[in-house]
Amino acid sequence: FGADVVVGFGGYASAPVLWAAQRMGVPTVIQEQNSYAGLTNKILARRAQRICVAYEGMDRFFAPGKITMTGNPLRGRFSKEGADRAEALRHYGLTAGLPTVLVVGGSLGTRSLNEMMKAWIVQTGGTAPVQVIWQTGKYYEREMQAFLAAHPAAHVWQGAFIERMDYAYAAADLVISRSGAGTVSELCLVAKPVVFVPSPNVAEDHQTKNARALEAKGAAVVVPDAEARTRAMARAMELLADGEALRRMSENLEKLARPDAAERIVDEIEKVMK
Repeated sequence: FGADVVVGFGGYASAPVLWAAQRMGVPTVIQEQNSYAGLTNKILARRAQRICVAYEGMDRFFAPGKITMTGNPLRGRFSKEGADRAEALRHYGLTAGLPTVLVVGGSLGTRSLNEMMKAWIVQTGGTAPVQVIWQTGKYYEREMQAFLAAHPAAHVWQGAFIERMDYAYAAADLVISRSGAGTVSELCLVAKPVVFVPSPNVAEDHQTKNARALEAKGAAVVVPDAEARTRAMARAMELLADGEALRRMSENLEKLARPDAAERIVDEIEKVMK
């Protein structure tokens, strides 16, 4: 197609395309979304002109002179100000009088987070000093609906998907979530305190590395997946009772936010084209 530049974002499908471009002499730019470089980008980095990254310390994988800190580009517009909280709470049928926890496990759902919620609901007898927005995922929706029918829980909104993530973030005082690259970047932009439960079933365990990188900066708490059922909600309750800890975590997350990531990446692409 006569491309002036070819850009890859780390997926395995980008490997043969960028490999071919590099051998044809077409300039290439790669973007690494995680704190631990993936195999595709490691292979392509040697011949790439620029490498855009979202975490510090990536010179352990790539040549320092090629690296530019850009952050990860995101769909939608997320910010600390976000949507109106009162409007967001009404959207989920929740009240302003209770702290709100957002539990989100991705589009298909996360077994460990769903089991955590089930155990917590049974433990609290359906009533608790907090309210929860519980995204169960499509795969688990019927099972979790049947569970709630058998164990009615006050102050729990359950849904397979969350179409208005801006509302979910606005309503939440704390988030319990996986730690994929996009989710981590969103949470930095909205500066919401978070308990990460990294998925152990991803390439090179990059979710754990993402989560630990934020934990090291005081921007997150990490609970291993194997301990999520018994520890994650309990840890969330401890944090909600500590306003100073929540404030510090929010401030540290905000320091890591890159709201102009897409523009920064485009700038690097244009530099390579010149």
